Amino acid sequence: MKEMNEKLTGIFAPITTPFTSDGEVDYTGLKKNMEFYAKSGIKGYLALGSNGENKSLTNEEKLKVLKTIIDNKGEDQIVMGGCIFESTYETIEFAKKFEELGVDFITLLPPSYFKKQMTEPVLVKYFNDVANAVDTPCLLYNAPQFCGGTTLSVNLVAECAKNPKIVGIKDSSTGNIENFLFGLRDKISVMAGSANFFMRTVIMGGSGGIVSLANIFPGIVCELYQLILDKKYEEAFALNDKVLRLNKGVSGAGGVAAVKYAMDLAGLKGGDPRLPLLPLPQDKRDKVKKLLEENGMI
Repeated sequence: MKEMNEKLTGIFAPITTPFTSDGEVDYTGLKKNMEFYAKSGIKGYLALGSNGENKSLTNEEKLKVLKTIIDNKGEDQIVMGGCIFESTYETIEFAKKFEELGVDFITLLPPSYFKKQMTEPVLVKYFNDVANAVDTPCLLYNAPQFCGGTTLSVNLVAECAKNPKIVGIKDSSTGNIENFLFGLRDKISVMAGSANFFMRTVIMGGSGGIVSLANIFPGIVCELYQLILDKKYEEAFALNDKVLRLNKGVSGAGGVAAVKYAMDLAGLKGGDPRLPLLPLPQDKRDKVKKLLEENGMI
């Protein structure tokens, strides 16, 4: 039985990557955001995930973005790096580069280009091969919407959890978190990948959450987490209702484009996503702004 990894408890922001008006990475804007996040109360960051537009960055940009986040984080904050590539060779190559930069955890999404050949034995070998090639602990990332529908089963994750270097899983799927908690919470740290099921994840023994709302309003998510820990459930349920309204009205309105627009409204550097992702349409911008105003967030 593995103990819950203390470094994986709490609230993590799946940090966005800002761009300039001509589509270049805005490292100055990223540093500005980090100044705010470093004092926000969050436990740390997932860099280079879906909110970070991983697949829209060059490999050189990925390393520079990760270094910028590591160099500007709060002293005790934790950084996870999304090491998302199609071959074991390249994943290991960049996992080692992430390790050299000082990342605390390496986050692994299953390859998906050859989806039909990504059987459970193939994926178990992939995850173990990468984990065994580095000293940095690894998290699995279950997000079928970002890898062609490939879903990590409880049995697959349990097999991977036998490896002491694989210490957690971020679940961003729909309807699987209970299965992971029931089957794995004594073997591996289970983290909610959405505010939509963050509260029940923590109540049921999960270690915390990596939630996009923490990019915009980290304080409200940290407050909810503390209320749950303090078992102030009546207050927690009321605040969770607000969190759900905000999350569904922002992320649900337009994904990363909506998150970035809400960040702009909150005084952070959001900006537009990188093409081919489009900026949030004006009608949806109006709805997001109205939602934030009605809920007293701006």
